[in-house]
Amino acid sequence: MPLTPLDIHNKEFGRRIRGYDEDEVNEFLDQVIKDYESVIRENKELHNQMTTLQERLNHFVNIEESLSKTIIVAQEAADEVKANAKKEAQLIIKESEKNADRIINESLSKSRKIAMEVEELKKQASIYRTRFRTLVEAQLELLSQDGWETLEAREIRESSREARESRDSYENREANEVY
Repeated sequence: MPLTPLDIHNKEFGRRIRGYDEDEVNEFLDQVIKDYESVIRENKELHNQMTTLQERLNHFVNIEESLSKTIIVAQEAADEVKANAKKEAQLIIKESEKNADRIINESLSKSRKIAMEVEELKKQASIYRTRFRTLVEAQLELLSQDGWETLEAREIRESSREARESRDSYENREANEVY
């Protein structure tokens, strides 16, 4: 068990002949007591400082552990977010490709339908032109036949006859008026 300043203070030495000067020994012991008390006080202060520093060190160790765990969790979360973003990007790309394929197929289908309609219109136009040409040729043929000249001559004769009849009828009316 360590000595205390009180143990040093209460220590009594036995007396002998030719011993030490008692006042010098007491002065020395007083000095030892003061120094010892000072050392004990300093030791206590250092012990308190050490305890405080140890508590702070423990606190910082806990913070370091928490930060390490937080960093690990954050890294895992970042990796998960990154993986999810890649999956989502792939899904968006696949969806876009499907939409693009659908749009292309619809466009091809529409273009084929329009091409078929154009072909149908070309056929109908060709048929119309052929029929119209046939009609015009038939009309030209009718115009070039001898029957028209006969009709024209007949028409001239009928016009002449009508003119004569009209003139005769006029002369008859005038003659009836005179009588």
